[in-house]
Amino acid sequence: MTISHNLMTTRNSQEPKLRLAVLASGRGSNFEAICQAVDEGRLHGQVVLLISDNENAQALERARKRGIKALYINPQSFASRIEYEKALVRACQEVEADIVALAGYMRLLGKTFLNEYHLKTVNIHPALLPAFPGLHAQKQALDYGVRFSGCTVHFVDEGVDTGPIILQAVVPVYFDDTVETLEARILKEEHRIYPKALQLIAEGRVVVEGRRVRIIGDEHGDQDTQP
Repeated sequence: MTISHNLMTTRNSQEPKLRLAVLASGRGSNFEAICQAVDEGRLHGQVVLLISDNENAQALERARKRGIKALYINPQSFASRIEYEKALVRACQEVEADIVALAGYMRLLGKTFLNEYHLKTVNIHPALLPAFPGLHAQKQALDYGVRFSGCTVHFVDEGVDTGPIILQAVVPVYFDDTVETLEARILKEEHRIYPKALQLIAEGRVVVEGRRVRIIGDEHGDQDTQP
């Protein structure tokens, strides 16, 4: 299956190809990295929406300062997870989002949302999946004693960081690393490869074949895998 967004046939030719909604729960540093990539022309798209489940999230303020629609949608105000996810879907559909990017969004998404955005929802995780999924990935890596860690951009499914992998970047783990120093080293790579993965999607170069993802023009898998 090819994940392609050649939207110029259905939209005004002056509009960007890819319309992005971002879900974030915290400071929104990856949201900011995505916006900067758009500003610099490295990502051919437009961030049209920021949604947070945390009314105090710094990401909301970042979006407002940029003039991007920012919504706090409180999960506790809905009778069920299904109703909450329906609200997320409505918000994304209202802005005609093509791709939903999770950027430190701390909730699992279920069928209600993913059925609407199947292979159109992406996430970045601070480890080399399938190693160290879930919370506190940097601490998991240090505790296990690995020599290398990194980050992974992947499609979102109903599991915990189990969707098909789009891009990965590797960083060394030093003996004297703390969680904070490793986190900072990985975060720098997150800010680099997340916009790059979204641009690959915008260019229609991402092909999902079962669990594997092929990048058209990079069939040897050399994209961003070196430390």
